[in-house]
Amino acid sequence: MAAPTVELVAGDLLKQPVDVIVNSWNRNFIPWWLLLPQGVSGAIKRHAGTAPFRELSRAGIMPLGSAVLTSAGRLHFRGIIHVAGINLCWLASEYSIRQSTRNAVQLAVQQGFCSMGIPLIGAGSGGFPAERARLLILDELAQLKLKSPILVKVVTFAPEK
Repeated sequence: MAAPTVELVAGDLLKQPVDVIVNSWNRNFIPWWLLLPQGVSGAIKRHAGTAPFRELSRAGIMPLGSAVLTSAGRLHFRGIIHVAGINLCWLASEYSIRQSTRNAVQLAVQQGFCSMGIPLIGAGSGGFPAERARLLILDELAQLKLKSPILVKVVTFAPEK
């Protein structure tokens, strides 16, 4: 049993050389085609197309903090792990961030991925302070004991210069 290897990265989640990325999503209670995704979800939709979101809709309502794997659409990743990082009021909490982190990493390991990129869950549309979200994610990663090693890149968005 081992904790994941963690790297802190400033940049674009969609440009990370990893197997799978995490998309902080809502609980899947509003159809994806009614939403105008912002942040990570918006970038994924622009670059991957709608296929991952159509797949995700088949998962139904997601419990807060749960994780669902879909294809990566037109992106180069092996998949996208969507986490229910915000509640019905569109807000993130310590619980939703910790559970989303834990469930995303566990799903990635179960699926045999060796590396993943994770954004600051809840820090965008979820209204959670970015630095606090980063600290919660790092703390949750430090507590994980996994059957297989995995590299987790915690990505803070920084526009390219």
